[in-house]
Amino acid sequence: MTKTPKRTRIKMAALALMACFLLNTTAWAATKEEKPTADLSVSFLSQYIWRGFEYSQDSMVIQPSMTIGYKGFAFNLWGNLDTDTATIATDNWNETDMTTSYDWSTGPANMSVGYIYYALDGTDDSQEIFLSAGIDTLLNPTITIYREIWHAPSWYVTLDISHSIPVTGDINLDLGAEVSYLYSDDEGAYYKPSDPNKELRDFHSCLLSASTTIPVAKHITITPEMHYSFALGSDSSDLIKERSIDGNDDNFFYGGITVSLAI
Repeated sequence: MTKTPKRTRIKMAALALMACFLLNTTAWAATKEEKPTADLSVSFLSQYIWRGFEYSQDSMVIQPSMTIGYKGFAFNLWGNLDTDTATIATDNWNETDMTTSYDWSTGPANMSVGYIYYALDGTDDSQEIFLSAGIDTLLNPTITIYREIWHAPSWYVTLDISHSIPVTGDINLDLGAEVSYLYSDDEGAYYKPSDPNKELRDFHSCLLSASTTIPVAKHITITPEMHYSFALGSDSSDLIKERSIDGNDDNFFYGGITVSLAI
């Protein structure tokens, strides 16, 4: 019997889940009782930047996402399609992420715990668990701790703040900032460029974001967005340059638009 390649199985599972989503959306919208929530979106961005690292260059990336939630539980399926991979040796569809999470609130505190599986093309897959805590107050500060539990043992900690400025009607200008710290347990996963025999433990990157969500129809929105990512620590700067595609930059300006259907 011929064994189906892992990447093909992942793509087939993604398509099956998308089909289930579309088949059930109408039924969920019709019921008047407490029901699952569903969100289907697709982003068209000028570049794929993840945790400060550059994973695409000179091509548009298309990133579909599906989220289903019910009573605090959520499942998300996300993918990345690079329209031109001439500069990197991967398939156009080079990543599929699956996330399960549970969210709850205690007074002004919002908590979340979850698990992420990263199915990657051209390198080892990755798995993470995470815990997030935020406060409903000025700038909505949120701290999230990620722990890689498979091939690249490390901690990744982010601190996020955000603020919305009313523009007109239901339209706001949403501003955000995120700073991160990378703490590696293995120099083979993330090493310190100034001393390659040691693990990287450094403030990693900062991400500044601005977006505006515009309602265009019932349940449908369009979100123009802009992002600026740059390295913080000197060792992180050197590592970002080394592991990014062109090997010269540690800061990236990119943006695009996201179209969303929320039920």
